Amino acid sequence: MKIKYFVLILTICIITILITLYYIPINTVKNVIGHFQKDNSETNEDVIILIEVDKKRLSLINKKHENTISTYPIASGKESSPTPLGSFQIIKKSSWGEGFGSRWLGLNVPWGTYGIHGTNKPGSIGSNASAGCIRMRNSDIEDLYDKVSINTNVVISNGEYGPFGSGFRTLKPGDRGADVVEVQKRLNKEGFYLGEFDGIYGETMKKALIDFLKHHNIPLTDKIDEEIYIKLKIILMD
Repeated sequence: MKIKYFVLILTICIITILITLYYIPINTVKNVIGHFQKDNSETNEDVIILIEVDKKRLSLINKKHENTISTYPIASGKESSPTPLGSFQIIKKSSWGEGFGSRWLGLNVPWGTYGIHGTNKPGSIGSNASAGCIRMRNSDIEDLYDKVSINTNVVISNGEYGPFGSGFRTLKPGDRGADVVEVQKRLNKEGFYLGEFDGIYGETMKKALIDFLKHHNIPLTDKIDEEIYIKLKIILMD
């Protein structure tokens, strides 16, 4: 009698489970599976690229776990064509070839066309050799390419002073860079610059500078040196 009762209860339980599974929407099952897969795997959205020009190093960092996934040696821009500093995003992924190696990761730098790419001159890695782009060995860029996606954040630094690299440089019309952006922002805050923060020292920015100097009774010049940085209340911070 006890055995028959046990078999009956077991049968009812099995039937109940089967009926329940049958009526669970398939999308719910997929969502549950997807949830656990997402929680237990690393996605491209979890990573950020940190490029340290002074150390000739590119690091791929997991933002969620705050650990370094991979590091690669790089080449950066020459003194006459420096690598842009600041925070950017990847906006294009493609296979280029020729002097750009096997892969290209384009960045949304507002003042020019820059990216991270391979090279047919692997001996240049570790030096200031490019027109501003970040060069990597072809095997390294191919590895990185598969680990990042469009909109992956890229931070490029060159020293301890953020957009100013290792310190102030004297800006003149035609210069481009993250330091130009900072001056544009300050002139805008002072009410003199109404253009875009494009990192290009053009005529609009020059006029804004002259108007600022006139307003503060400072000798007129189109060059921005350390004295004018200070007048603009721009200071170097670690």
